[in-house]
Amino acid sequence: MSQTERMPRKRTYLMCPPEHFAIEYVINPWMDTGTAVDAGLALRQWHFLHDTLAGLGHRVHVLSAQAGLPDMVYAANGAFSVDGTVYGARFRHPQRAPEALAHQGFYAAGGWTFAEGNHVNEGEGDFAYLPGAYGGLILAGHGFRTDPAAHAEAQEVLGRPVVSLKLVDSCFYHLDTALAALDDRHITYFPGAFSAASQRVLAQLFPDAVIADQADAEAFGLNLVSDGRHVVLNAEATGMGEKVRAAGYQPIHVDLSELKRGGGSVKCAVAELRPRP
Repeated sequence: MSQTERMPRKRTYLMCPPEHFAIEYVINPWMDTGTAVDAGLALRQWHFLHDTLAGLGHRVHVLSAQAGLPDMVYAANGAFSVDGTVYGARFRHPQRAPEALAHQGFYAAGGWTFAEGNHVNEGEGDFAYLPGAYGGLILAGHGFRTDPAAHAEAQEVLGRPVVSLKLVDSCFYHLDTALAALDDRHITYFPGAFSAASQRVLAQLFPDAVIADQADAEAFGLNLVSDGRHVVLNAEATGMGEKVRAAGYQPIHVDLSELKRGGGSVKCAVAELRPRP
């Protein structure tokens, strides 16, 4: 990878503070209602992540948290945007369904072109956009949270080709727990989270990908946010940090131990907003 490809690009993000975060139900293998969340620590960790992104020069919008929606802190799941158009989420589990309306209200207030999803999908949790790959490519996961029909719907709404990838390990229930964009053209992923056919597709499309192992994925090392140079990832993911460093990126570790109790880390807490160029 050339130095140009490792240059950062200013981004715009959306986050939601964990003011009501708690483990009140179980909808993924990482959640345990018997484990108490340290609410104060969760909020301090969230603020550190927010300030880290802002300190890198990125604009960070904040969506107000709502009582009764403990998973709203995972802001990446509420929608997916490309060039000013937003494809809205339709959550798999009823406990999270009202979050979609909160996100819709944010985009409506900002003047975005918004399309409500007719098929079950969980926003950027299962969609990743690479504007510099093949003219602009969307990678989309299915198997646990997002219906395959949503991939075709997203393609029609967003006008970008969508590549469907099947997730096969429930521990990696969203695409963003198993794959991440490192810049506009390059990705990192854990092959074991995908079906054999999807592994072949990824190897063909991204022969120079950074390949993660199971330890990286279990440390939520793939649930990262990158601006093309700075890779912000979970503090436990030291091995993943070394892999991205070897590929020419600068890892920045943040501790999100409390949010991990709910099955998410850096990327789950951060939606990238992609306004019209």
